[in-house]
Amino acid sequence: MTYSVEFTLQAEEDLARLDKTVAQNIANKIDWLSQNIKSIIPAPLKGKFKGKFKLRVGDWRIVYSIEHSSQIITVFAVRHRSEVYKT
Repeated sequence: MTYSVEFTLQAEEDLARLDKTVAQNIANKIDWLSQNIKSIIPAPLKGKFKGKFKLRVGDWRIVYSIEHSSQIITVFAVRHRSEVYKT
């Protein structure tokens, strides 16, 4: 079953700043995540990102959360790995 995906304003701004090819690769990975969320083990984050998960797309990271009861994935940020955890 496919989960719906919601983007925060920050995530939308992050995606808008990216090169079109990179943004398309990330969009494809988010789509894949929404279709396969039940069959993967999400990578949990710690510290100020506790309760959120990360998804790798090359050198880029997608920070998201999952609400299984309403079947929603919320994307909080899409950043390069060198800066994602500094925000």
